[in-house]
Amino acid sequence: MEPSLILPPERDERWDLAKQVGVDTAVVHTLEIGDGSRPWQYDELLALTREFRDYGLDVGVIEGCVPISDDTRLGRDGRDEEIERFKQYLRNLGSLGVPVVAYDWMAGKRWARTSTALPARGGSLTTAYSNEFMEDAPEQELAPVRADELWDALEHFLNEVVPVAEEAGVKLALHPDDPPIENLRGVDRIITSPEHYERVMGMYDSEHNGITFCQGNFAAMGADVPETIRRFGDRINFVHFRDVEGTSERFVETWHDEGPTDMRACVQAYRDIGFEGPVRPDHVPTMAGEENSNPGYMTLGRLYATGYLKGLLEAVE
Repeated sequence: MEPSLILPPERDERWDLAKQVGVDTAVVHTLEIGDGSRPWQYDELLALTREFRDYGLDVGVIEGCVPISDDTRLGRDGRDEEIERFKQYLRNLGSLGVPVVAYDWMAGKRWARTSTALPARGGSLTTAYSNEFMEDAPEQELAPVRADELWDALEHFLNEVVPVAEEAGVKLALHPDDPPIENLRGVDRIITSPEHYERVMGMYDSEHNGITFCQGNFAAMGADVPETIRRFGDRINFVHFRDVEGTSERFVETWHDEGPTDMRACVQAYRDIGFEGPVRPDHVPTMAGEENSNPGYMTLGRLYATGYLKGLLEAVE
């Protein structure tokens, strides 16, 4: 396993902190570069990857920064052009040695939280979701969206892009819907259970059609997380190291060392399946002295979780 951290595209103290805690793999994420600044073209990607590598950091994953929209997720006009652009994006990443692209299949509102400053251990702040706040909320502008639209569009997408991913040597890693509920304000969601992932993996049988194994989402699904890791084996291409307490309809993000999931058993399961890819701490608490300007992604919690992860990795060796 390769401990990794989301880092901004331009060097600042977070690059130094990553190296100081022994992290050599960077994740490029929409959270740090903005949805409107996604690097798709070869020259942009070249500049991005070289900046990291010149400093001694490999770009292990590009996450969320993918040139597709709801037109592609719903099979609407414009998807053919977006899919062709995505194919070239994969070729560019392959030529630059970026091994994984993480994407999602959530239409409309994607990640949903109903609290971003819930008090936790020692006065830290965490995020939470409760479906009761959504039950009487107005439908999304995109609504109604039916599950069969999403399934059909996803199968078309995979049949188009996975062969290109194989040729480029870039693995796709599909993130669960977060929260993994069946419908969010009139928009169906489909990546919500291990069984649904089985369906996705069956659409195109290739290790390049794989999973972002977001532990917190699988915990919210009610899955046995270590056993589910073993279930999917080499289809896991990227890991989000996190935990939640509760269910898909009502949960709270926990500190990495006090949630209900046996995190050491998870690390042992990754070792058992031979997983050697990037794993990054996700949805961390905001700690003392930090602004809560980017809930779940402030710096100190990520450093704490990295140390905890590295300790578990050493323990299972």
